Amino acid sequence: MGIVGRETEGLIAEGVLAIEMGALIEDLALTVHAHPTLSETEMETAEIFLGSATHILPRKTK
Repeated sequence: MGIVGRETEGLIAEGVLAIEMGALIEDLALTVHAHPTLSETEMETAEIFLGSATHILPRKTK
């Protein structure tokens, strides 16, 4: 797990826990994260991977 940025120690801790418990991407997407928080970005990233991100609008196709 590698994270770069300010105040990211909480993100690293969550990632390490996910690795230790053998979490799947679905587990990260279904975990409740407070809003608005920086840790919410890990949930959003998992949702993007699964194609169901809450705060990202789908791209328009031509």
